[in-house]
Amino acid sequence: MPHPFEQTTTWNQLKQGIIDLAKQEVLSRFEKVSAQTKDDGSLLTEADTQMQIKTAEFLMQNWPQFAFLGEESSLEEQQAAMESEQGCWILDPVDGTSNFACGIPFYSVSLALIIQGELVAGMVYDPSRNEMFAARKGFGAELNDQKLKADTAKTALKQCSGIVDFKRLKAPLSTNLAQFPPYSSQRSFGSVALDWCWIAAGRGQIYLHGAQNIWDYAAGWLILEEAGGKSSTLDGEVVVVPKVIKRSALAATTPELFAEWQTHLQSASK
Repeated sequence: MPHPFEQTTTWNQLKQGIIDLAKQEVLSRFEKVSAQTKDDGSLLTEADTQMQIKTAEFLMQNWPQFAFLGEESSLEEQQAAMESEQGCWILDPVDGTSNFACGIPFYSVSLALIIQGELVAGMVYDPSRNEMFAARKGFGAELNDQKLKADTAKTALKQCSGIVDFKRLKAPLSTNLAQFPPYSSQRSFGSVALDWCWIAAGRGQIYLHGAQNIWDYAAGWLILEEAGGKSSTLDGEVVVVPKVIKRSALAATTPELFAEWQTHLQSASK
């Protein structure tokens, strides 16, 4: 389905709007706010709430045809937005709030657009590095307006750096990976959206996460997909589903590395 962001000028307007809001509402509060704990145990800061409010206003003023789903919205509001026939924005106002609240400069703003169950546009902005990762379906991925292609000189799993979130993996798999790591090194940075983008940029070659929400992965998934990377759930399904449910994800920069990584995980899960 055609959407307004197939036009470069409109696309640039959206990207610049998110950059400006992130600098104003998120970066300006870095190391200056306290966090409160939500019912699910995650953290919430003034930056989360204000970025969501201001972004929703910006999107409604310019593209009122699309519904809005924010991480800080109620479950009822999220589900209603996802069911919109016209399309739905998906926003994580601060992905990596724990890092943000602790003064660790690894967090991001993630925004995606889904129409009739298909992700058509996504962007992940890293205020600390002033890096804008973005993608439109069929147009490729970009980093600060330069073409982004997932690639690596590392051709074997044992050579790779893995971005792995152990916290949400089932015990047999996490124990196996810890005791018998198949990669050369492993990292866990704390922002799902940026993790996907860093794989797309080749800053890690393989990725694994046990349970992420659609606002965590939507934009990053599209960016990696358009950059030429490959992903699936641990069950071999497509990661993206137009529902407010958690999904596992494994990914790699190349189809060859993905196949080796997936085969290893299937064996290690037994």
